[in-house]
Amino acid sequence: MAQEEYSETGTSNGEKMNQSEINSHFMDPPVSVFRQAAPQCIAVGAKNLLLMTFGTTLGFSTILLPVLQEGKDISVTKDDLTWLSSLNLFLVPIGCVFSGPISQTLGRRKTMMLANFPFILTWIMYHYASNSTILFVSLVITGLTGGLLEAPVMTYVAEITQPHLRGMLSATSTVAVILGIFAQMLTGSLVSWRTTALINIAYPLMCFSALCFVPESPYWLASKGRMAESEKALCWLRGWVSTAHVKQEFQQMCDSMKISQVTSSEKTKSNPMEYYKKRNFYVPFMLVAISFFISAFGGSITLQTFAVIIFKGLDAPINKYTATVFLGLAELVATIMCAVLIHFTGKRKLTFFSIVGTFVCFFVSAVYGYLLNSNGIDASNYAWLPTTLMIGAAFFSHLGIRLLPWILAGEVFTSQVRSTATGIAGSLHYVFCFIANKTFIYMMEEMRLPGTFIFYASINLAGLIILYFILPETEGRTLLEIEEHFSGIQNLKHRPRKEKLPSKEKWAVANPAPINDDIESKF
Repeated sequence: MAQEEYSETGTSNGEKMNQSEINSHFMDPPVSVFRQAAPQCIAVGAKNLLLMTFGTTLGFSTILLPVLQEGKDISVTKDDLTWLSSLNLFLVPIGCVFSGPISQTLGRRKTMMLANFPFILTWIMYHYASNSTILFVSLVITGLTGGLLEAPVMTYVAEITQPHLRGMLSATSTVAVILGIFAQMLTGSLVSWRTTALINIAYPLMCFSALCFVPESPYWLASKGRMAESEKALCWLRGWVSTAHVKQEFQQMCDSMKISQVTSSEKTKSNPMEYYKKRNFYVPFMLVAISFFISAFGGSITLQTFAVIIFKGLDAPINKYTATVFLGLAELVATIMCAVLIHFTGKRKLTFFSIVGTFVCFFVSAVYGYLLNSNGIDASNYAWLPTTLMIGAAFFSHLGIRLLPWILAGEVFTSQVRSTATGIAGSLHYVFCFIANKTFIYMMEEMRLPGTFIFYASINLAGLIILYFILPETEGRTLLEIEEHFSGIQNLKHRPRKEKLPSKEKWAVANPAPINDDIESKF
């Protein structure tokens, strides 16, 4: 559909503003900061309900697996358990392949709304499941749907928020996922897994209802030539204001989209693969991939999935489900703290603190396990120690290393490859998590828990050493400064900081990066 022209007066279809509209432009009172931020927070909150729903599918395995392992309700084999803990993670990258094109065709909001229906179907199937086949089909649906929602949830936040709110509101995405996981741990400690599945239907229903009241992305509407709707959506998102308030921003958005279209046209004429042969792609890609590897194989993924089984193996002094609730709460608190602290401490210090804490918790747990097995320690006097250390490992990992690769993925790649590179890197994360969960039960049988914890501690120690040398401090840096660092032009370590926030804000507004239809990944 041909894009409508947008005139200098700020109205679509080339219409001129009448005198009363011009007068209102100068007479309208300024909009408060709170009123500007409120609708953006509401829209992001509606989107976060979808991520919370996805989080419930990830956390559901935590309460389902121990019941199945004990041979209750549904009969499963050991191989079935390994697949039930990881199959959905393996299928998320496949869903990502279709995520970008579908969200570009249907729209960000409509794609997110439609994604709720497979989740509703899944919870109904879980509730009435009578054999392992139904459980596997449910996992397939949640995995593919989880991948499907990747592009719209990422692009929606980027396209509806103002630059000074974008970072903070983007950080709430991970918080929403962890909140969904925690909700499963809490609900599963109170009721059976079948009842939990029934309760979980409420989350996608709430999400669908909330999305009905928020607008579509103004960028997407404009890209489809629906300029009047785009302007109306922008007015809603900037504080339910008149068109006069958003005239300048809307004009900049239209101009940036024209530049983006020209750039895309030029890219199609050249060889796009050339971008992936440059240093500013493969160096940051290796950094993000290594960060994802440490995050997945450093123990936090399997600790989250197999929490009940691990606490049972450690002879936790409290109920194993209650201990799992404390673990989920620790993850949630740490994730929120990370989103707040990272702006003050920077990524390097917080990441190193996170990895060191995780390493200590797993290493001390391993030593305790070996001493216990060799009768070198009286377990009755230290029964609280391993449980506390596992909760500590969950806390420290979510304080930095679990979130770091997702934050890096959004800022270290150039605009030419950002969408695709982020999607590939995110897919690697799910593949790594799949392998980590798939092999955990076998590792626990062959190496026992102490040996498995030593492996996790070793990964964290190696990761600490590697990241110390390759992880730059990107907090507070512009995308251009980060790009020049990875291009080898000027190292961020030796580059003076630009402390004037207004100049950075001006640069960010002048250099928007709306994403159209490439593979995306966010978690």
